Amino acid sequence: MPRRPTLQDLATAAGVGVATVDRVVNGRANVSKRSIARVLEAARQIGYPLPDHASHKGLAGQPKLTLGFVLHKPSQAFYQQFATEITTACDTQSKAIITPQIQFSPSQAPDDFAKAIRSAATHSRAVAATAINHPTMIRLVEELSDQSVPIFSLLNDFAGRAGTGYFGLDNMKVGRLAGWMMATQLQRPCRVAVMVGGARWHGQGLRETGFRTALREHGPQITITDTSVNLETRQVTYEATLDLLQRHGDLAGIYVAGGGMEGAIAALRETRPPGKVALIVNELTEDSRAALADGYLTMVIATPLRALCTTLVATMTKVELDDRAAIQRPAPFEPQIYLPDSV
Repeated sequence: MPRRPTLQDLATAAGVGVATVDRVVNGRANVSKRSIARVLEAARQIGYPLPDHASHKGLAGQPKLTLGFVLHKPSQAFYQQFATEITTACDTQSKAIITPQIQFSPSQAPDDFAKAIRSAATHSRAVAATAINHPTMIRLVEELSDQSVPIFSLLNDFAGRAGTGYFGLDNMKVGRLAGWMMATQLQRPCRVAVMVGGARWHGQGLRETGFRTALREHGPQITITDTSVNLETRQVTYEATLDLLQRHGDLAGIYVAGGGMEGAIAALRETRPPGKVALIVNELTEDSRAALADGYLTMVIATPLRALCTTLVATMTKVELDDRAAIQRPAPFEPQIYLPDSV
């Protein structure tokens, strides 16, 4: 008589832990659809009898998809949170069992972004990515489009007309919000600065334009310094902030339009009392939340990552399941505003 498979046999066949198998077998919560599907398939292969729990219904027949995602700055809290929300959206998508393939570009060089996107496209017929604006990216998107691989731009519309859709904020609006708040907060002749990651991030350029436009309208008495480039890194932002504070005794505000805000927060904590310099940044993380609570931040303008990722994954799933699906380009998402009293 053949030996009856054990829970350990099932766990080994499924490539998951025994605790996960136990939760699936007993219909407990806190198990991803992907893990349930792997256990179901392994049980079928080795002949392990599973009870017909509600958590298993319909999963065995659902299509299995792999979706490709490319982000950058893996050490930054925002992009770690982004990856988590992508995974959650894939786990909770009702139309399919989705495995997200999340890669991080090793740098902000166009060739590195292109290599990561091309790699993602080998695993999935739909890819979503953050990337800079560069002719290399346009050529790549056009090439993949010819191969029926739609590319979705995240946060920065690097693909333009060659892409399938942009998932992010209205960056001009974001900059105007920052400019209006800065003018409202200061209301006196003074000097403010704006930082961007670099010229290749067109979304940040739009934020800078919106910021300057709003200040001209609402705070004409405020002088804006030349734009600082911080490469979206903490250290460069830290050094640039210290330099600005040293060179401009009347510096009363800073807007960090892209990444690297942690450096500006650290520099102000070291050199100025809370509220002395109005600092506006993007994205709510542990650092920005703490700075809001301590009075070092005036406002945070955040991307609604959960809503963005849910809509993104639903759109990509539709593309994967139906080649002829009509893709409706989403409207820009509404930014989330956080003030010191919000946290």
